[in-house]
Amino acid sequence: MKTGDQIVQELPWKWGVQGRIFIIGGLGYLFDAWDIALNGFLMPLLSKDFGLSVAESGLVATANLVGMAVGAVVWGAVADRIGRRRAFSATLLIFALFSVLGALSPDYSVFLVLRFLAGVGLGGCIPVDYALVSEFSPRKHRGRILTALDLWWPVGVTLCGLTATMMVPLPGNWRWMLATMVMPALLLFWVRRGVPESPIYLTRVGREAEAREVIDTLVARTGALPEPYGIPAPAAGDGSDRPRGVRAGVEQFRRLWKYNPRITSVSWLLFVTIMLVYYAALTWMPSILKDEGYNDTASFMGPTLMSGVGILGVLVSTWLVDIVGRKWLIGVAAPVSTAALVAFAMVLKVETAAMVAIAVFGFLIQLTIPVLYAYAAELYPTTLRASGFGWASSVSRVSTGFAPMLFGSLMWPLLGLPMTFAVLGVIVVLAVIWMAFGAPETKGKDLDDIDGSGESGGAGDGAANQTVTVAPQAEKTPVKG
Repeated sequence: MKTGDQIVQELPWKWGVQGRIFIIGGLGYLFDAWDIALNGFLMPLLSKDFGLSVAESGLVATANLVGMAVGAVVWGAVADRIGRRRAFSATLLIFALFSVLGALSPDYSVFLVLRFLAGVGLGGCIPVDYALVSEFSPRKHRGRILTALDLWWPVGVTLCGLTATMMVPLPGNWRWMLATMVMPALLLFWVRRGVPESPIYLTRVGREAEAREVIDTLVARTGALPEPYGIPAPAAGDGSDRPRGVRAGVEQFRRLWKYNPRITSVSWLLFVTIMLVYYAALTWMPSILKDEGYNDTASFMGPTLMSGVGILGVLVSTWLVDIVGRKWLIGVAAPVSTAALVAFAMVLKVETAAMVAIAVFGFLIQLTIPVLYAYAAELYPTTLRASGFGWASSVSRVSTGFAPMLFGSLMWPLLGLPMTFAVLGVIVVLAVIWMAFGAPETKGKDLDDIDGSGESGGAGDGAANQTVTVAPQAEKTPVKG
């Protein structure tokens, strides 16, 4: 007899059912991209408005990204503790509140505090959204769905670039750039209230009646043939005895490393190195181009071009992910993308060549990141999925949060742009080499059926054999959770 998890993962894909969750989750991801990209556009404008130094302008991105790092850990733990659905809505509400307050900031110090708090809200979007979408996705299509989710990122960055460019001539331009996001975020918060809780999450925390209600509704709405199924009993420690608040985040940290140190180290290193390269380019691109004598429009259109071409990269990534596999795509595309960034730095004085290099980098990096996110969402069992993704995202946000200051005040002035990007490329190569040996390929595997050796069968937290409770008159059957 099948388990409820297997029923969910074998359902046919329907745009009116799983597709609706994909779109709603993706729109939250769009706001994450928009907000991070906005840092790069705000930096030169705030520098002019408040008379900031290079190091002080770098704090614009640092405050926001460090807030997102805190939010990723907090909301990942919250989602694993109280459920995906409630965390799914709350993240955007907090982001919208502090974004509108940020647009009204009377001075630079208040602005930094409010950007940090907005980041705490928005930082929870990616781990919570990826956990929820992955758990509703049919196994057959999961790789493509999770990869396609990243399509919202370059769309968000592109929209941010176009909107910011149009608002440059306005008085108080940076305030309008911040305020523009608030109303759509509030509308999305309202829509998210109708998303059901993940049935896979419900089974893991022992809420069987609710899990069956969601599963039966999914079966009916997708037109699948109803069949009897069992619900695994929750493993020890998966219920209400978990710690709350900060202790929950610390406990999840401990459980991640206890589950599999190699998988966690691979996930963290990939996130830190690849996202460091991407955020360095995205955050500083307008300032780099402006420093080379490009006008405001041209310097703002550089990252817009990068993200626009990146949409094509995500589409190609979505096509290749279940053909080539996660590890090969990351292992090839990530190092080559950094090589394109080095080429950009070397031809910066030739505008056409520089823009071509930016476009190549945008395509390749957006070929890489969607696969990275899909891969990270699949490496952990259900009880650790949001936290596993959240901690990896948080570590990368902390490193990339301080990167703008390090990049602008130390590496760029001392090493020059080509050497700076080359150094970043070397650490990316080291990370993908460790991935080749340290983590399994997840292509085609069931969620909760992946261990550190790359073979089927659970390992560690949430992967032990469990007892299944089935419908009346059915027998108890041991299955892998």
